[in-house]
Amino acid sequence: MRLSHTISRSVIAAALIIAVSGSSVAAQTVVRADRMLDVESGRILEGAVVVIQDGRIESVNPNSVPSGDVIDLGNVTLMPGFIDAHVHLTGDLEGDWFNRAVKETAADEALRGARNARRTLLAGFTTVRNVGSGGFSDVSLMKAIDAGFVAGPRIVPAGNSLGITGGHCDVTGYAPGILEMGPKDGVADGADEVLLAVRYQIKHGAQVIKTCATAGVLSFEGPVGAQQYSEEELRVMVVEAARHGLKVAAHAHGTAGIKAAVRAGVASIEHGSMLDDEAIAMMKERGTYLVPTTYLADAINLDVLPAPVRAKAESVLPLAKRSIEMAIAADVNIAFGTDAAVFPHGDNAKEFGALVERGMSNIEAIRTATLNASDLLGVTDRGRVAAGMLADIVAVPGNPLEDIHTLETVVFVMKGGKVFKLPEE
Repeated sequence: MRLSHTISRSVIAAALIIAVSGSSVAAQTVVRADRMLDVESGRILEGAVVVIQDGRIESVNPNSVPSGDVIDLGNVTLMPGFIDAHVHLTGDLEGDWFNRAVKETAADEALRGARNARRTLLAGFTTVRNVGSGGFSDVSLMKAIDAGFVAGPRIVPAGNSLGITGGHCDVTGYAPGILEMGPKDGVADGADEVLLAVRYQIKHGAQVIKTCATAGVLSFEGPVGAQQYSEEELRVMVVEAARHGLKVAAHAHGTAGIKAAVRAGVASIEHGSMLDDEAIAMMKERGTYLVPTTYLADAINLDVLPAPVRAKAESVLPLAKRSIEMAIAADVNIAFGTDAAVFPHGDNAKEFGALVERGMSNIEAIRTATLNASDLLGVTDRGRVAAGMLADIVAVPGNPLEDIHTLETVVFVMKGGKVFKLPEE
């Protein structure tokens, strides 16, 4: 890394401390690099000068460079900060993870999330959509990050995921009477309870509604693809969420549940493990996004799963790989998501390589975590390095259009104009 004479190591060290504390940084910063990726055109631009003012990008490659602190990163490629639209920051598969629900509180989840949020940010992910947590721990984590108490990405929280009694979004596998939950906790049956559940999540800070349209893997209920919510119940969620300006993300493995969720108007299908030609056509017609979380099929540690859960994983993961290949070939809208927690937080960028392996070009895979993810989240202030955007910028060595795996080695992270990571010499 080359440091301009206008900024010293002590200044950068101070910037890193300030970034974690949430205090203000210098009003204007100039970031230089040998290259920058224009994600819209798909071209590498030689030479990059990005001027940052008050947390936003003021200009890119201006005719004259203003005075101010300069960070010269040298032989790296600047890119917009990545967006992961499917994470569980407050969870992981470590230790006695299956019994946590009956042993821990939302405070425990939030503290675990603080650790995982930092790992995620340092991996280059400056925005995430956290699709479900217990007791609104993701809302609390979002507030702590926004206040500068802990380092982490911008969070779009879901609060409690919505599911049927005994379904994938309920807590299963325990004796009757243990952790029985209701609509405020996200367990809701029938239109009236679903309506209450949606309103309660929004009341307490949810910015997206996450639901389980079908069964899943990491739970003890029946076949992984079984439809759980009816189309009517799903439509109640979509209509009520839209009334408040929110979208619905539907966990859906099985074909029938995928189609019901698409017909109900959800914004995204999470996983989409058993797509068929009709489901793909429906998604294309309605512009429904697929968030495939496909790297986990390569990375999940089957040895830590209870036997019935492992059997479900082994049955569905090969189908999921084939489904994403079909979706890519059909040009379905795809946004980047990982299901981080199922594999270690901080390894999120390995999803890029999995997408390329399933049939995407490098630039298409990169767009899933920038342009496409921004569109899915309904935000217009990130996903590009351009004037007016949030100063959420990362840098990687080499050329990601030639080697997608270079995205797994993020050497510089800036979020909102604050530096969180610098290259090592």
